Amino acid sequence: MEGNQLSNAQRAEVLTQALPYIKQYTGKVVVIKYGGNAMINDTLKQQVMEDIVLLWLIGVKVVLVHGGGPEINELMSKLGKKAEFVDGLRVTDKETVDIVQMVLAGKVNKTLVNLLETKGGKAMGISGMDGRLIEAEIKNEKLGFVGSITHINIDPVTDLLEKGYIPVVSTIGCDKEGNIYNINGDTAAAYIAGAIQAERLIMMTDITGILRDCEDASSLISEITISEASKLKDEGIISGGMIPKVDCCIEAINKGVKNVVIMDGRVPHSILMELLTDEGAGTMVKR
Repeated sequence: MEGNQLSNAQRAEVLTQALPYIKQYTGKVVVIKYGGNAMINDTLKQQVMEDIVLLWLIGVKVVLVHGGGPEINELMSKLGKKAEFVDGLRVTDKETVDIVQMVLAGKVNKTLVNLLETKGGKAMGISGMDGRLIEAEIKNEKLGFVGSITHINIDPVTDLLEKGYIPVVSTIGCDKEGNIYNINGDTAAAYIAGAIQAERLIMMTDITGILRDCEDASSLISEITISEASKLKDEGIISGGMIPKVDCCIEAINKGVKNVVIMDGRVPHSILMELLTDEGAGTMVKR
């Protein structure tokens, strides 16, 4: 039913049904990893920002961790540089890491901050280099400046939350020598959520969640434990690009996050459906 077709009584009913969930999350930290098509489609982007501001207004401490792969590819193409990938990871030479820094810490980060502010939120953009939030080292010589996280200095994020901001984090890291690294967004979100002991990590993707049959959207698995996830990997049900995502979920839970949700960011207001309704959205991974 369209929002404008709801009667005032129905609207009041919707709000009272959300009350137990609002109570559950008020004052708690929720980390949202934002990327994929939800980032490219302008209507969806507006809705994601509205969801985040609504959560912030009811007292949820939201940390937004974002990627920006398509925008990086777009600028590389304009500069006549071809994107190369090995095992799904971007090969990042010195010139590419400069482009990554420009796009993620610059254009994408500040666009999201600006959007949150125009929706009525109070946001502050930082990169993994600020306050040495994400310390990293070379993951694999073949990949160039692709980083493996060695340490999270969470203070810049907690300081912003204490001051009432929505921290918006771009996933680039650094080492003690001053080298800059491209960091996988899912991994960065898992480590940041773990360091802050978040109530929940939401991974927005371009798929419904974990499916028993990848051809059948109705075979969604709504909830799994870490041990069940390992079993599904062995059986080949969790395969391909879903493996690293699920590994990030497990990493986050092992680091102290209560539970993680993999969900379809292409569904309008999926964040609110996940946090403030009985139904939820996507697949929840828990201990």
